[in-house]
Amino acid sequence: MAFKVAVLPGDGIGPEVVAEAVKVIRAVSSDFEFEEALIGGIAYDQTGHPLPAKTLDLCHEADAALMGAVGGPKWDNIQPTSLRPEVGALLALRSELNLYSNVRPAKTMKALLTASPLKGDHGMIDLCVVRELTGGIYFGEPRERRENGTVAVDTCIYSRAEIERITLNAFDVARARRREVVSVDKANVLETSRLWREVVTELAAQNPDVKVTHMLVDNCAMQLIRDPRQFDVILTENMFGDILSDEASMITGSLGLLPSASLSDAKGDLPFGLYEPVHGSAPDIAGQGRANPVATILSAAMMLQYTFKNLEAAKRIEDACNKVLESGLRTADIFEPGCQLVSTSKLGDAIAAAV
Repeated sequence: MAFKVAVLPGDGIGPEVVAEAVKVIRAVSSDFEFEEALIGGIAYDQTGHPLPAKTLDLCHEADAALMGAVGGPKWDNIQPTSLRPEVGALLALRSELNLYSNVRPAKTMKALLTASPLKGDHGMIDLCVVRELTGGIYFGEPRERRENGTVAVDTCIYSRAEIERITLNAFDVARARRREVVSVDKANVLETSRLWREVVTELAAQNPDVKVTHMLVDNCAMQLIRDPRQFDVILTENMFGDILSDEASMITGSLGLLPSASLSDAKGDLPFGLYEPVHGSAPDIAGQGRANPVATILSAAMMLQYTFKNLEAAKRIEDACNKVLESGLRTADIFEPGCQLVSTSKLGDAIAAAV
């Protein structure tokens, strides 16, 4: 029986990079069937809503979802804001599908070490950010304007249950790595962070096979630049994780290289996940064949690993990406002298062939 994957190309370069990821999945396995649906700005243009009911239904029916990026300047001023792609599609999809765990690995490829902004081997990192994705300030109520629009209010709320489930998820991720977790908060100032640290400390005592330490978020931001190799798994809340994972990704040299998985609880025997690149829709280069598909292809590898438990196929895709980059093929964002500049589809072809 074939597994069903919802394909959500999205906006800007999304359709280009998603097409290459599907190409690579087909090269590695015939066990999947794919069905496309609209999401984001293009969905708003065609249906009046960035997350049409048909798309949401498809995601509920599928075993996993593979997505490009959504949004862009064209839709930045849509009113109400709940209809903007980033809010009405991305945040809504996370909430509707209970995608509470965002797993973002940041690993430097040897062939691209010179692209890192850090000098020498200092930029050779292998860490993973586990970010709580459906709570915190992005989802807290009330959020409103007061006093004739001159005062804005956002609310940060976390419950013990939300912190427990993301912490246990981070422990599971760490067990497949080096078994070290740094829990990041702002417990010296925020009440939500004090609860966060209290819950993580309790669970750490119950899971002694994982080493757990605590770090304030401002110190973590500094340490990621000073000595990023000290980190294995970084566990943190929604907004802190959003910022720190982008910082970590740039150490590897390009946002075009970093995948992510947003995970929910199991649907039957399979944990449902939404898999997407960390980067945005980049409308300025859309349709030009300049986009880097590696992040989306590696997101597909994460799908095989986390949802479908096919570790062998996932590793084949990762190894193929490394092999092709070591051969000197490059898209524009990671091009350097002595390499061969290729298009989005040509890089995807090469990775599929290497698989």
